[in-house]
Amino acid sequence: MSRRLIGLSPDLRRLQNEGYDLDIRGGHLLVRDVPYVDSRRTIRRGILISRLELSGDIANKPTDHVCHWTGEHPCHSDGSKITAIENSSAPQNFGEGVRADFTFSAKADYRDYHHKMTTYIGRITGEAAKLDSKATARTFPAIPDDEPDSVFNYVDTATSRAGVGAVNSKLKGQRIGIVGAGGSGSYVLDLTAKTPVAEIHVFDRDVFSQHSAFRAPGAPTLTELQAKLHKVARFTEIYSRMRKGMVAHDVYIDETNVDLLDGLDFVFICIDVGPAKRVIVHHLVAKRIPFIDLGMGVTLDDGQLAGIVRTTLSTLNTRDLAAPHISYADGDSGANEYDTNIQIAELNALNAAMAVIRWKKFFGVYRDARTDVYAGYSIASGEIVIEGAA
Repeated sequence: MSRRLIGLSPDLRRLQNEGYDLDIRGGHLLVRDVPYVDSRRTIRRGILISRLELSGDIANKPTDHVCHWTGEHPCHSDGSKITAIENSSAPQNFGEGVRADFTFSAKADYRDYHHKMTTYIGRITGEAAKLDSKATARTFPAIPDDEPDSVFNYVDTATSRAGVGAVNSKLKGQRIGIVGAGGSGSYVLDLTAKTPVAEIHVFDRDVFSQHSAFRAPGAPTLTELQAKLHKVARFTEIYSRMRKGMVAHDVYIDETNVDLLDGLDFVFICIDVGPAKRVIVHHLVAKRIPFIDLGMGVTLDDGQLAGIVRTTLSTLNTRDLAAPHISYADGDSGANEYDTNIQIAELNALNAAMAVIRWKKFFGVYRDARTDVYAGYSIASGEIVIEGAA
């Protein structure tokens, strides 16, 4: 209830996005961790409380100018009591663990709860800041997500701060697949894990080896590498810390199990094994599932790396245009250094970013003026070639 209320109320959401530690209990809005000066000129932390007026799940404009306080009475920086907001009142217990030691009164026509709470906080914390310039109530706490339909274990404050929740929700409910959790596939996983898709299915049978650490997100310890975990087990454990809906498939996809892809809404193909890719592509086409094929052809020439980083989008409307761009050659080029040169994580990340941006364009998150089917980035020239655009 509280997180939904904050999400639907612009003033409460603004408080949260600005880093205040909010809670809602028993019809009261709490701002925790507010620094103040006590009578001994010591900086301490208290809780500012306001009665919350609602219309359903949305906060109204407050009609009550009073706030309550849990902690010692706030003082000026010299240790004298802040009498301008003092209001004679006995300690109160509001239930649900909410209690107040003092009541404050600062009369004003508050526009909303952001205006009201920051006005009080400014008066209280301003005195603490005179003693310590770093004293602030904007602590940016970690916020658990208690909404039953959320895929995240904690609130996506990056989306709310940017005001793009409605845009990102276009991906909500999707079941996506990532075939191959190597360099590019692991970065695709990292990027898609931060979206509200319902499920992420990862398919791979490889062990996360030492060379894997140099072309994947994160920084595993030597102990982790010595454990020789399979990639899907390792990545699923990591990203399950952040979100729900991680599904590990410890298999290589082939003709015997390709039906594991059935029912997915979108698939990222991040492998360069030709025969397996052919099976996967044919199955996805037959099942009318859209997909992106990722690939890199990197060569070592005269002591420098060159080549192409590419993505190809295949949908119901682009099958014929996409088909010529999908390579079934193992390794993507005859002189491919990709399997041996592990120092190219930036190309893996670029490949994944290109694919994820194209996926988001397909579902309307990003504006798409070109509707490209194929995009290839040339390492040497820095150019991006687009083909099949409308």
